[in-house]
Amino acid sequence: FLLPPTASAIPAFARLYATSCMTCHIDFPKLNDFGKAFKDAGFQFPKDEEADIKIPPVLLGAEAQKQNFPKSVWPGTIPGIPPIGLRFNSFFQATGSNRNRFDALTAPGGVPQVIPATDFASGLFSIFTAGNLGGNIAFWVDDDISVATQNAAGGLGDGYMKFVNVSRFLKLPKDSLSVRAGQFELDLPITQARSYNLSSYDIYSEANIGAMNPLAPLQQNVSNQLTLADAMKGIELSGGHQYGGYHYSVAVFDQNTVGLDQSANSSPFVPSVAGFGSSAEFKNVYGRLSYRFNLERDPESRHDIQAAGATGPRDHTYLSFGSYYLYGKSLQQFAGANSILRVEEPYYRAGGDFNFNYRRFNMYGVYMYGRDQNLLPVDASGDPIPLPLAADSPLPVNFTRSVPARFNGGFVQADFMVHPWIMAIMRWDAVNSTADRINGLVQANNTPFFGPVHSTRNRFTPGVQFLIHPNIKFAFEYQIRPEQAVVVQADPSTGRLSAVNPFRVNTALFSLEFVY
Repeated sequence: FLLPPTASAIPAFARLYATSCMTCHIDFPKLNDFGKAFKDAGFQFPKDEEADIKIPPVLLGAEAQKQNFPKSVWPGTIPGIPPIGLRFNSFFQATGSNRNRFDALTAPGGVPQVIPATDFASGLFSIFTAGNLGGNIAFWVDDDISVATQNAAGGLGDGYMKFVNVSRFLKLPKDSLSVRAGQFELDLPITQARSYNLSSYDIYSEANIGAMNPLAPLQQNVSNQLTLADAMKGIELSGGHQYGGYHYSVAVFDQNTVGLDQSANSSPFVPSVAGFGSSAEFKNVYGRLSYRFNLERDPESRHDIQAAGATGPRDHTYLSFGSYYLYGKSLQQFAGANSILRVEEPYYRAGGDFNFNYRRFNMYGVYMYGRDQNLLPVDASGDPIPLPLAADSPLPVNFTRSVPARFNGGFVQADFMVHPWIMAIMRWDAVNSTADRINGLVQANNTPFFGPVHSTRNRFTPGVQFLIHPNIKFAFEYQIRPEQAVVVQADPSTGRLSAVNPFRVNTALFSLEFVY
């Protein structure tokens, strides 16, 4: 199965520079090397910016004001035209007949939900804007106005300002330090927010929900809703380049493991302009370090933004390796015997990645390991209290450590450009979580995948994408999903629970999308 590489830009940039989307993208929103350099430079051409921009920016003050600073405001710029882009997609989905097996979960006397075999569905309508405000100050804002035809389901994605090459003020090497502040996707090895795949990466969407099955001996007081797919609110320091050599980032951002929205997390006693983004005092820390080796023999080609080929500029042949680490503390609270019991439960996410590109072939992968410390509430006798707590449960007086909640997994994807307008894709996702399987054995809803049969969930997704125009795309993918079950029985001799008649609910998905 084959598919083409990625690029990153928006239609507003095509207008400003009077160039094609393919200048920065392979298969939007996947970036090529020039698109990565454009983004690193603060949404401007990495060199010859003044010569290449076709709609000059509007000056916010005369250049002479710089000489009069600080007795005058330092002049800036705004884009010559409003840099606004729109994105819309719609779907046609076909789901296998096993979808009807979930009817068995309907309560006696109830009517099961109708899941059609085929369906036309609206996707998202999004507005986004980005550009440079002069002085290497970049901005990006994107907002999903409507998701699945619902305005309430939309919301702000990324919204930040980035101060590029702050290192020049500190006499450090060029591009060794930039600062970004606002709401943004973490510096993930492979982006989820701007993915060109129709389905998300399973490991990025994995929340760590501990085992809380009263029929199982393993008890875990962990309900961490944070996932790496979330947009974070904070500040990030970064340096290096995405198109060659080293790259690093360190972000400090709000701790929110309860999944409560900022607007809903407010207090009538403590006024706040916009609510609170945190669910605890502690701020999370995320770091990433990677190095990319461009493999051309010619030094000039190897160090240029794009490698030179026989037919002109092309993406480098490269191999990159990286690692990342996130540390946080989730807040646990219980009404205790004498007071409110509060404890911060440490957790971390760590992993590595690789990315290999050779001409029209791109292959990359990400691995993640997650661990949450498990602090169980205990009664006055020091015995753990069975979870989840009930009305007649004894009141906790303290916490004790027990078996941590862990998960691991990742994905590997291969893309091949059959033609500049056809990309073939093959992806393997895998997530291993014993707690998800244990919770699923009692048909619990606190697991990210209902009724998984195995602790390891494997998903295979072949697909193909066609660029009808540089800004219009038709895409297809077929999802071979993990096994699930709706009937569970206990072994009469061991008492072990096991799934009965497991099945897969596979899905074929077609998409038509445009950006403007």
